[in-house]
Amino acid sequence: MHSPHLSALEAKHATLDRRITAESQRPLPDPTVLRDLKRAKLRVKEEMTTQ
Repeated sequence: MHSPHLSALEAKHATLDRRITAESQRPLPDPTVLRDLKRAKLRVKEEMTTQ
C-alpha cells in the first residue's frame, strides 16, 4: 500500500518526466531548463527510494 506522501512523490516524478520530454522535443531545448528539471526529478526519485 502506498502512503499519501509516496503517491504525491510519484505524481510529481511523472509530471517532471512529462516536462522533460516536452522541453526535449522543442525546436531549441533550453539546456538550463532541462538540467534543472532532471535534477528535480532525481531528488524526487531519491526521496521515493528512502520511503
